[in-house]
Amino acid sequence: MLEIACFSREAALIAKSAGADRIEFCARYDLGGLTPAFDDVSFLHSDLHIPLFVMIRPRGGDFTYTDQELRHMQQDIVHFKSVADGFVFGILTPEKEIDGEKCKALVELAAPKPCTFHRAIDETNNLEKSIESIAACGFKNVLTSGGKSSAIEGAETLKRLVIKGHENNLEVMPGGGVRSSNISQLRERTDATWFHSAAILEGGLPSSDEIKTMLSSFLT
Repeated sequence: MLEIACFSREAALIAKSAGADRIEFCARYDLGGLTPAFDDVSFLHSDLHIPLFVMIRPRGGDFTYTDQELRHMQQDIVHFKSVADGFVFGILTPEKEIDGEKCKALVELAAPKPCTFHRAIDETNNLEKSIESIAACGFKNVLTSGGKSSAIEGAETLKRLVIKGHENNLEVMPGGGVRSSNISQLRERTDATWFHSAAILEGGLPSSDEIKTMLSSFLT
């Protein structure tokens, strides 16, 4: 299964037409993904007909948020709940651990919509312990490169995390530089069943051919 990170309406429609299984929708590719505009999500919700997960991230930078920023995240979840199929977010403590209290509160607020913990996990000190903490918060998915700059570099760790995730009813999804050139190798080395990619080869839009090639690799 393939999730495509999209940063505009046009990008999401390209991904859907190419056969993507799910969209992670964000604003600001240059900042790694922020909360998008409600109008864009509402438009896509009525047109995509595949799951649309919305990024909840009020700013770029680190993943330790003030009480005011947390309130903004709570308000955004409530605001988007009618047009989102799921949410993507992650909160860390100043010590770079999973902030279980704040994360669990957001997961419960989002219910029954499923939530993905994003690559903030890769900044934590113990990834396997973090997997357990994320699962305990009620997340259904976690996006990770195995603590490395790319999923292919973190493949050995990712395999352990996939196993740990299955033990905790959590889907571990490799992401970070996932492309048609390495996705078959990632499947073999990690045993993951979901993968995450922006599928951008040039410019700011996903490549339809790249998405189709990645999907076709699942058939071999």
